[in-house]
Order: sequence, then C-alpha cells, then structure tokens
Amino acid sequence: MAGDSAAKIKAYAVPVVLFSLSMLYQLVLLPRAFPPSHYDVLGLKTYCSMEEVKEAYENLESKWNSGLEVPTTTEFIKIRYAYELLTNSVWKRNYDVFGINEQDHVLEKLSQQYAGEKFSNIALPLLRTVASANEWTLPADTGDYAFNVITSKEFQSMFQDSKPWLLQVYSSGSNQSAQFANSWKRIAALLNGVANIGMVELGEVQVAAYLSERKPMGRFFFRNGLPSVVAFPSGCKTSDCLIRFEGELSVDAVTDWFAMAVLNLPRIFYYSKESLGPRFLAKSSPHKVKVIFFSKTGERATPAIRQAARDYWNYATFACVLWREEEFSVWWNTFGVESAPAVVFLKDPGLKPLVYHGSVNDSWFLDVLEQNKQQELPQLRSLTSEELGCDARGYSRAGRDTLTWYCAILAGRLGPELDSMRETMRRVQETLSKSSELKAASEDEHSITAAVALKSKRLTLSWLDGETQK
Repeated sequence: MAGDSAAKIKAYAVPVVLFSLSMLYQLVLLPRAFPPSHYDVLGLKTYCSMEEVKEAYENLESKWNSGLEVPTTTEFIKIRYAYELLTNSVWKRNYDVFGINEQDHVLEKLSQQYAGEKFSNIALPLLRTVASANEWTLPADTGDYAFNVITSKEFQSMFQDSKPWLLQVYSSGSNQSAQFANSWKRIAALLNGVANIGMVELGEVQVAAYLSERKPMGRFFFRNGLPSVVAFPSGCKTSDCLIRFEGELSVDAVTDWFAMAVLNLPRIFYYSKESLGPRFLAKSSPHKVKVIFFSKTGERATPAIRQAARDYWNYATFACVLWREEEFSVWWNTFGVESAPAVVFLKDPGLKPLVYHGSVNDSWFLDVLEQNKQQELPQLRSLTSEELGCDARGYSRAGRDTLTWYCAILAGRLGPELDSMRETMRRVQETLSKSSELKAASEDEHSITAAVALKSKRLTLSWLDGETQK
C-alpha cells in the first residue's frame, strides 16, 4: 500500500507543482509586472465616476492641509496627475477605453524639476490642455476636404467608392492630434484625387475600436498613441486587410508610405550632381524622355507625379535633384535651370532641354507630360510601331483608308555617330514641318511633297536601335 501511495504522489507531483506556479504567476508576479493605474494611485476602483475621483482627492487634500499627512513631492505629483487626468471627461474616456495617456512623460519631468521642494510649492495645474475648454475643435470650415469626420453611420457605407481610404483616428482632447492638424491638411491635399480622406474621433467608440489593435486580454489600444493613421487599400472593406502606419508622423513619411504600401506606386529617387549622370542619364533607356524635378525641400514626389511615372513608364523616366544654391552654375550650364522648384524635360541629342520653373500643378504636369512624352524623333519599337504608322500590319496615322504612307527609319548602333544622325534626322523633320518656309526657300518638288506628306501624317521619321530591336 505504501508503494502505491508513493507512486500516486509521484504521478501527481509534477501537475500540482505546475498548477501552483501558474497561480503564483497570475496572482502575484503578473500584477506586479504592470505599473499601478491612476485609479490605484487614488485608491479607487477602475472606471469609477469623476465624482468619486473628486471626492477621493478632496479627502487626501484635507489631510494634507491639516498636517495629518505630508506627501512627498513624487507622491503628490502622481496623485495630482491622476486627479487632473480623470476629471477631464475626454482624457478619462481615452484612458478608460483605449489606455491613452499621452502626457505621462510629465510625471518624470516634474519629479526632477521639483526635487527637494515642498509639495505646496508645485505650480498647478500640472497638465497642459489643448484649449481653455480642454478640447480641440476642428477648423471652422468643416467642409474642408481634409477634415471629413466619419461617424458610425457613415462608416458603414463609405466603402462603396472604389478608391482607397486614408483615415486618421484622433481625439478632441489630444495635444498631439491638434499639432498634427496642419500636416494632415497638407497630406490630404497631396492625396486629393487618388484617395478618400477621413477622420474618426475617439468618441465614435465603435468605429475607433474597430480600427484599433487588441491586446491579449481583449483591451483596445493604439500602439503609437494618437493620432493614429490607417489605410484601406482599394477593394479592402474589413479590418483584416487594413494597413497601419508605424513611422514618424510627417507629411513626407505618411504620403510616401501611402504611395508605396497602398497605391503600389514607384519611388522617384534623388540624385546628386555627381550621381545624376552615371546613375540616371547613362542608365536610362535611350528611347525614353528624361524628366528631372528640382526641389528645395527634398520632399518625395507627390502620389500624382508617381502615378504619372507609372502610367508613362514606357515613354519617360523620372529623377529628383535637391537644389543647392552653391551648385547653381552646374545646373544652369547643364540644363538652364536657374532656381527651384523646376521641371526639366530632356529629349533628343542636341535639342535644348525644356525647362519649367515654379511649383508643379498635377493637372498641368500631366498635360505637359502628354505633349512631351515622345522624343522629337521617336524610336521605332514594337510598342510604338502602329502608333507611329510604321507597322505594315497596322495603318497610317492618317487613317485606315490611306493606302500609301512612308516611314523613313534611321537604324544603327547606339553611340556618338547615331546621335549625330538622329540630330540630323530631327532637323530634317523640323524643316519639313515648316512647309510654308520650305515653299518660299525651295522649288524642290520632292521636298514640298515630303512636307505635305508629313503634315498629313502619311510620313513618319523615326530611328531604330539596331542592337536591341529585331
């Protein structure tokens, strides 16, 4: 019998020990691993009312004033901080529901500032409010595209549009949200036309919780505090596919993230005066127009510009250059750029660059890009053969009914000789395009006939890279 008892004890010993350790962890070690809440500091139960908070503080204050208890500076700062936080209705809501406590850095700062001081010498209040009413209100112009506030009712129907969404979760009592307002307005302007923009106030608890993350214990939270930026890509209609922004809250960072992660747009790289030639111009396809943006700020290209770079990938290649005043002579002598912002279009060899100074308007840029997407003397490729009217299986640009048309094609290997011949061919095209001047300057019947054919789109002048094109 003794042997049976020993065997049973041995069999149950390991489970009992493991159970005991788990209970010790949950009841003793785990609670101590978390700092006391602001309710704990006041000796209150979590989520109690503001009236209870005020009553608890008044009881402590009466003891301090009567001299029954004298708190240390650190104790007073913690208690006063908890009182101010939990008697502000917006802050209390943010803390209770989402654990948001964006001014907690004040505790350590004030403890160091008033070290050695009596608690009565500490200036009150401790916490800085957003405004005198403790709330941040949106700009008066509520019709502003940037400040489109989404309610629970509107949230259910907002995905009917095929465009992606960019949402900011904010709080009317958040200093950081208020400071981000101007940046958000700029972000919305840059994304106008390519995305829907909205804002969700933390008071819309159902929507805010849907957009938040959830801790293992089930509590909702925002990992990086407020404001929090999330995006729904095109076609995404649930929180399972939303994308969270985790970086620095700046105009450039948020816009670049949205362009890359949500819109899948290419990044337009910056080059220096040393790297622009070997890393961009030399490596760009010879048939593509080179588009170079000069910027004073170093901000990345807008989503609209990057979308144009994607849409015109077969025709143009893009680069950015940070403008420096000490490099003025380099850019002036190379491209004729005298200041930034500016856009340069590099086309055929020997052709003067097209330079546009001033800020780039998206619609204006698209118009200019469409007009200048081809080189003056376009390269004949499989992609453009029919477009240029040089595809025998296609048709002339003059129309399907045109039976006779001509393609004059310059073919060769890339190099100085081909560039020289391309420039000559382009000048021939320019001469023929000025038909009125040609008639006055020449009696050559063939030249006049060629000019008429060029004007009527029955003649195309182009060049061919003999090494890459079959």
